[in-house]
Amino acid sequence: MSDFVRIVEVGPRDGLQNEKAIISTADKIALIDRLSMTGLPVVEATSFVSPKWVPQLADAADVYRGISRRKGVDYPVLVPNLQGYGRAREVGVTHIAVFTAASEAFNRKNINASIEESLERFAPVMERSQADGVRVRGYVSTVLGCPYQGEVDVADVVRVAKALHAMGCEEVSLGDTIGVGTPVKARQMLRAVANEVPMQALAVHFHDTYGQGLANILACIEEGVRVVDSAVSGTGGCPYAKGASGNVASEDVVYMLHGMGMTTGVDLDALVDTGRWLAGLLGRETSSKVTRARSAAA
Repeated sequence: MSDFVRIVEVGPRDGLQNEKAIISTADKIALIDRLSMTGLPVVEATSFVSPKWVPQLADAADVYRGISRRKGVDYPVLVPNLQGYGRAREVGVTHIAVFTAASEAFNRKNINASIEESLERFAPVMERSQADGVRVRGYVSTVLGCPYQGEVDVADVVRVAKALHAMGCEEVSLGDTIGVGTPVKARQMLRAVANEVPMQALAVHFHDTYGQGLANILACIEEGVRVVDSAVSGTGGCPYAKGASGNVASEDVVYMLHGMGMTTGVDLDALVDTGRWLAGLLGRETSSKVTRARSAAA
C-alpha cells in the first residue's frame, strides 16, 4: 500500500455549518484560502443546500466565487438535489458531493425519505453530473451508530456504499456521524464495505465525540484506507449527539500520520496556525490537541 494519505479538509463546510453565529463571507473565503496554502489536496468549500435549512451556508455562491483556487487543490461542494446542483454549476463547480445515511431512522428524520428514496433522488443529479463531466463524491452517514435507532446493521452500510459507487460516485466517504464507533467496529465495517467497493474508492470520516477519532482512523489506515476526512481545529459537532465535540482535528490527524512515517503533503505548522486563527475567529479554544500542546510549550 502507498504511504501517502489524502486528507479531505471538511472544516469550511461540515465544520462551520453547525456554528450558531453567522460567519462572514470574507472570513469563510479567508479560511479556505489559508487551508489551500497548507498543502491540503482537498478543501470542501461549502454546501448548496437550502438557506432555510442551513442559514450559515446561505452565501455558498459568493464563497465559491471569492476563493483563490490554487493549482493542485480540489474544492468539492455538497449538493442535496438538482436545484442545488444547478446553483453550484452556475458558479463553475466541477466536483460535488451527495449524501445519505445507512440508517433508515436517520434518513426519515432528516430528509423525510427512506434510504431507497434518497438514492432515487440522486439519480437525476448523477445523470447531469456525468453529462457535464462533473466528479461526484458520496457520503454515507451513521455507519457506526444512529441517534434514533442505535445500532446500524453493517449490511445496510455495505448496501448504501455499494449503491453510491455503482451510481457513479468515484469516492464514498464512510461517516461515524455521532462519533460512537470504536476501532474494532470501525475496522470490521470498513472490511465489509471493501469486499463490495474497492478500497481505493473509500474514505473514512470520524467525529470525535467519545475521543475515538484518531484510534478509528489508525485502525482503518492499517486496514488499507488512504483517504481521511477531518476538520481544522476539530470544528463541527453533531446537533444530534449531546456533547459532540466535532470532527477529528486535521492537525492531530496529520501529526499522527507523519509520526507513523506516512506522507500527506501538508505543512503541519501552517495548518496549526490556520487552526489557531479559526479558533480565535470563533471565540473559543481549539479542539486540536496538537495545537494546545504547542501553545502550552511556546
